[in-house]
Amino acid sequence: MSMKISTRQVDGVTIMDLSGRITLGEGSVQLRDAVRDLLSKGQKSILLNLGDVNYIDSSGIGELVSAFTTVRNQGGELKLLNLTKKVHDLLQITKLYTVFDIKDDETSAIASFTR
Repeated sequence: MSMKISTRQVDGVTIMDLSGRITLGEGSVQLRDAVRDLLSKGQKSILLNLGDVNYIDSSGIGELVSAFTTVRNQGGELKLLNLTKKVHDLLQITKLYTVFDIKDDETSAIASFTR
């Protein structure tokens, strides 16, 4: 199963609802292209909803870090929402849990972006 991305706007924050697998090849490329597309449109407050992501491989993790860095370098913010236990554990093991701003609740996540 490949990854699907749907995008929506809430209070100036772009929420990307991801589902499926973020893996080498299609999934990681889709994520990179989607983030770059948002930045090119001036949308710099990005919330990645990972609630329906059931698997991330090492290149998927790399793509999350790359997206985070790209957004930050453009003066924006990228945060993660609704991590599954598997993804949460993976970020803990790789010590990336401390790098990302991770939220469990969409309303507080949206409110946490600087305006």
